[in-house]
Amino acid sequence: MSTIPQVKIPATYMRGGTSKGVFFRLEDLPVAAQVPGKARDKLFQRVIGSPDPYAAHTDGMGGATSSTSKCVILSKSTRPDHDVDYLYGQISIDKDFVDWSGNCGNLSTGAGAFAIHAGYVDPARIPDNGVCTVRIWQANIGKTIIAHVPISNRQVQETGDFELDGVTFPAAEIVLEFLDPSDEGEEGGSLFPTGNLVDQLEVPGIGTFPATMITAGIPTVFVNAADIGYTGTELREAINSDPQALARFEQIRIAGALRMGLIKTPEEAATRQHTPKIAFIAPAKTYKSASGKEVSASEVDLLVRALSMGKLHHAMMGTAAVAIGTAAAIPGTLVNQAAGGIERQAVRFGHPSGTLRVGAEATLENGEWKVTKAIMSRSARILMEGFVRVPGDSF
Repeated sequence: MSTIPQVKIPATYMRGGTSKGVFFRLEDLPVAAQVPGKARDKLFQRVIGSPDPYAAHTDGMGGATSSTSKCVILSKSTRPDHDVDYLYGQISIDKDFVDWSGNCGNLSTGAGAFAIHAGYVDPARIPDNGVCTVRIWQANIGKTIIAHVPISNRQVQETGDFELDGVTFPAAEIVLEFLDPSDEGEEGGSLFPTGNLVDQLEVPGIGTFPATMITAGIPTVFVNAADIGYTGTELREAINSDPQALARFEQIRIAGALRMGLIKTPEEAATRQHTPKIAFIAPAKTYKSASGKEVSASEVDLLVRALSMGKLHHAMMGTAAVAIGTAAAIPGTLVNQAAGGIERQAVRFGHPSGTLRVGAEATLENGEWKVTKAIMSRSARILMEGFVRVPGDSF
């Protein structure tokens, strides 16, 4: 029987957008976890309560969903003209691994606010009242994110009247700019890895249908809802309670990952659940959101449902929203076609919890599409701060 005492580690529990995560300053982590490797992974798993065969996270800080099984490390940036380096880990709920292959767009909002809370931003740049611009280096994918964080009395303003579908209470609005969100750093590929706006994606045992595969914000595979037997109005229960449907979506995701060059064999997908995302789209139509509120077809340009870590997301991942906005701005993609097939710099889409607007600036240069930035609004709030405790022999 182990009698090794617990260790306590300074930490902050934050909501960012429609996600929650445990935030750490790099220098506050145990020495062994200050560098990438097994110790860091095991520590974060124990903090969250994974791997949990009960999928409940009773013995950890996780919420037993992909949106709430996350850890973040921030540190003073080593890159010129940046305030902080932001590293994100997606902790598997019931499997023994941590996925570092992508960013969390929702927690990027929290990263901007936490950078100020944690003292990483020069006090001289923080106004008495107004907006503080925080330049974030997203270390997972090697990209710059700019967070415009509201300030009141030289402190981060967290309360306000900005409403975000998928979040119960209003808060202060934080505007995020994702600069040059295409060409994920670790992939070294283009905005469209296959070279096509639309491909015929062959999925063994399921069929062949059109797909738009894009790397903007996060690698994402878009398919038409109608092509796979859906309407685009589905809520979580309709998908997540159907093991066969989840298995089909995973097969589509694996086929897309192979075509995008993200994995070399289907077996590799088991250790890369965070990317790519799989999303299905449909033209605008009226539906009822998860809260029971009616979303009218006139309120949105199209409908999008997306899966994260093998389950339908209750709202929309921030990085997937970047992919949606970018694809919508490029004529010829499935997303643009579903949104009416017109040129646009912003799109409002319907998701299970309501609607979200995202803008993107895309240009055609020498026959190749480029996206300079994507913009959207989220909010963030500290839920608890102090220490997390984990058994001393758990990492």
